[in-house]
Amino acid sequence: MPIIKSAKKRAKQSLVRQGRNYNVRTAVRKSMRIVMDACKEGDKSTAEKTLSAAYKAIDTAAKKNVLHKNTAARRKAMLARNVAAAETPKKKVEPKEVKKAPAKKPVAKKKA
Repeated sequence: MPIIKSAKKRAKQSLVRQGRNYNVRTAVRKSMRIVMDACKEGDKSTAEKTLSAAYKAIDTAAKKNVLHKNTAARRKAMLARNVAAAETPKKKVEPKEVKKAPAKKPVAKKKA
């Protein structure tokens, strides 16, 4: 526990800032989760609608220095990639028939 008056004040300020940052971080996570869930379900229209809200939350967090600017950019890019690939059906690749090579004849051992 701090003894000096200024250290006590800094501890209080730290707790207040921690609460504010927590709310911003939570908003970012919730908005990202909504977009990701829509992508997993294949609902591209909902994902696109909620993408702008997620961008806004991420940009706000970066502006308030809760997230680093490169982290914010990386998260936005990741969301955009997932939304773009949301409804794209993946082609099913059927395994090709594997032809077995003809059995090789055993090599005769040389007698010395």
